[in-house]
Amino acid sequence: MAKPHTPHVTPTGAEVLYAVVDHIATITLNRPERMNTISRDMLDQLTDCLLAAENDPDVRVVILTGTGRAFCAGLDLTEVTTGGDGGIASGAANAVNLDLRHTPPTVLFNMDKPTICALNGSAAGYGMDTALGCDIRIMAQGAKLAAAFTKRGIVPESGGTWFLPRLLGWSKAAELIFTGRTLTAAESVAMGLASEAVPDAEVQSRALAIAAEIAANAPMAVQASKRMMRMGMNETFNDHVHHVFLQLLPLFRSQDAAEGMRAFMEKRPAQFVGR
Repeated sequence: MAKPHTPHVTPTGAEVLYAVVDHIATITLNRPERMNTISRDMLDQLTDCLLAAENDPDVRVVILTGTGRAFCAGLDLTEVTTGGDGGIASGAANAVNLDLRHTPPTVLFNMDKPTICALNGSAAGYGMDTALGCDIRIMAQGAKLAAAFTKRGIVPESGGTWFLPRLLGWSKAAELIFTGRTLTAAESVAMGLASEAVPDAEVQSRALAIAAEIAANAPMAVQASKRMMRMGMNETFNDHVHHVFLQLLPLFRSQDAAEGMRAFMEKRPAQFVGR
């Protein structure tokens, strides 16, 4: 079994924790006393952890979760929105100066490594958008998704207006965003916003089980599949078929493809190395 790995981006007491075991990176929002609301420091720490996972050849799957009773209750309004001094104007100035290319939602969207959100508790606002940015969502039965942006006088600022119409269709997305409604785990599964809801105590183990199943597959093929799915959302079928063919060429020449074929013929599990 691989040893847990903690890079320099997560020192003791960090608000975002990072560990790698058996090709699975677990990134944990660690501010339970504030329901994992995102501070300005957490934005940088979360980006660093996501990039560490994406750039680590040992990592094949990423799990994003939280500590305590919430996954993420959104941005810390006292820090991020008001700049910490109670002034909306200073918060707006901070937002203007953000480099959106290096904020967590953009980094998360552009990752080739598969991502699983283990929603240990409720996700609101920024937390909901972050969960939507993951490829797979597993919810604790007691968790909820709260798209409460319009109730706060803003719009889904971190991807919600992009993800929800694609996940739900226009009418359902419009209803959810315009009303700012809160969804239970069961409603989220029924609408297709989550893969499944499990007992609260089992959400992490279920996410790990799915991650292990993914990690057992050829990592380059998994990552190429995710790349193709992402590209396919914005291109014609003919363009997409061409791009898939270009992805197949290097995969056919890989060690993992040869191992996959041998394992199939020999009726044994394949042992992939990511090359």
